[in-house]
Amino acid sequence: MQQVLAIGVGGAVGSVLRYWLSTAVYGAAGRAFPFGTLAVNIIGCLAMGFLFVLFLERLADAGIWRAGVLIGVLGGFTTFSAFSIETFNLIEQGEPVKALANIVVSVLLCVVATWVGVILGRQL
Repeated sequence: MQQVLAIGVGGAVGSVLRYWLSTAVYGAAGRAFPFGTLAVNIIGCLAMGFLFVLFLERLADAGIWRAGVLIGVLGGFTTFSAFSIETFNLIEQGEPVKALANIVVSVLLCVVATWVGVILGRQL
């Protein structure tokens, strides 16, 4: 039950952080391209790679923290559903090049960010 509570609280925290960050990015960069969601997903992937290594390889006995942070906070923070609807909206708006760019850039940068996070976590 403690893990479920940690995941729930973490999810709420992650969702609020996602809202704040994406709103700030959209305020700075505008909404012509889904930069807010892209920024959240890249940062979330970097954090996931780093914290995955930290919790699984360095802090193996931190099960409740691992669940609360990896599943809760980062699950609430990253935004694959927002990515999907924004990409779909670009297609519907007749912007297939922007939609494809969003798919390619998001997938590549998020995988690279996860890799960098793993490397950073393993250097501890």
